[in-house]
Amino acid sequence: MKTFNPCILVCLAVAAHCVPILPPNGREQDEEMAEIYLRRFYPLTDQNEPTVRSSFGQVSMKLKEMQKFFGLKVTGILDAETLGVMQRPRCGVPDVLKYSTSPTKWPTNKLTYRIENYTPDMSVSEVDSAIEKALQVWAQVTPLRFTRMYSGIADIMISFGAREHGDYYPFDGPNGILAHAFDPSVGIGGDTHFDEDETFTSGSNGYNLFLIAAHEFGHALGLSHSDDPGALMFPTYSYSDPKSFILPMDDVKGIQSLYGSKSDDRIHPTTPDACDPNLVLDAATNLRGEMMFFKDRFLWRVTSQARKPQQVLIKSIWPDIPNKLDAAYESQETDMLYLFKDQKVWALSGYEPVRGYPKSISKMGLPSTVQKISAALYDEESRKTLLFVDDYYYSYDEARKRMDEGFPKRVEEGFPGMRGKVTAAFQVRGFSYLLSGSNMFEFSYSTKRLYRTLTHSYFLPC
Repeated sequence: MKTFNPCILVCLAVAAHCVPILPPNGREQDEEMAEIYLRRFYPLTDQNEPTVRSSFGQVSMKLKEMQKFFGLKVTGILDAETLGVMQRPRCGVPDVLKYSTSPTKWPTNKLTYRIENYTPDMSVSEVDSAIEKALQVWAQVTPLRFTRMYSGIADIMISFGAREHGDYYPFDGPNGILAHAFDPSVGIGGDTHFDEDETFTSGSNGYNLFLIAAHEFGHALGLSHSDDPGALMFPTYSYSDPKSFILPMDDVKGIQSLYGSKSDDRIHPTTPDACDPNLVLDAATNLRGEMMFFKDRFLWRVTSQARKPQQVLIKSIWPDIPNKLDAAYESQETDMLYLFKDQKVWALSGYEPVRGYPKSISKMGLPSTVQKISAALYDEESRKTLLFVDDYYYSYDEARKRMDEGFPKRVEEGFPGMRGKVTAAFQVRGFSYLLSGSNMFEFSYSTKRLYRTLTHSYFLPC
């Protein structure tokens, strides 16, 4: 372990980066939890300042700051949606670093690292591989080079420890803070610690060491948190397959602003923008009074209470649901949500996966020639589900759990005036909406009359 530099000890409270933290649960603790959350991530400057329970002053300002960062409706009021975000597992570094006037970086592109000890959760080779791969995430897009040391003091010292582990920032036991790292500097700067009370893995169970390490090494190299929900440096932990992981563009831009770039012909994923007029949605549905719009790894949640849609990763809500869905619908007959990808369908009761799924779409009675559906819509009037396959559609009887006879039909037969292949569909407020590319066609679901052609911004404002 490196020795402490007295000059940086005063900064450690804001320089340590952690993943993630679970605030206390329970309705009677909501206000206390919110106050702790705001003091930790949007620091109140005076410990004697009014609390959430007694004042709307600076606490309200900090609530607005937090709501803006996470794309929530900015009200300064401790509402249910804000509390929900506060209760998510997340990193321990403040989200808004007011003290930072310039980026922190290492003065060289040649850095060393040393693994001081190992977790018993994984084999030595698995840990070595996860650490090396996590460092290479950053080396692949910059001139940075990492050399492993087996003794002595390295720039990035990596260790596993529980509770009090030597840096004045003790871990908190299972399912709390997973790890923390320190900004580049002399002494403890760059060091990365993992909480041994957690279960680390190389897969999707427990906490994936590669993903946590890659996030922490971003901090160790000088990056702060990003408000882009698709970024590796977003505050909350979310699983993605390490085998196919490519550093998102937001992180690429951040690290290259510190260390420069190098040639890289890979396509780095970007976060879809609701303001893009050419945005083509993958799927759309209702769920328990809110609307959801899916695109790639993301979904937008639209509620009547919030002015702005909230964009989140699909896997932050449903870890076992695949990305890039084909279709989705909510059945009022079964009170379940169905999500489609290729030849499989997943069922969820609210937000909970239903046992026995995924199932093959052929179990619904679709012919084996249908490789996937492109959109789905539950029709409230007929209580049937329409399953679209490009410019054709089938009718599924939810009550009898079988396909209706006489299908498939051309979409134009059921929805005169519809143009193009249906790429998403949903119903709301007495109308059916069929999307084809960036166009959205509004039909009365009783007369099937085409009323007007819209864009996705009608329901998905930016």
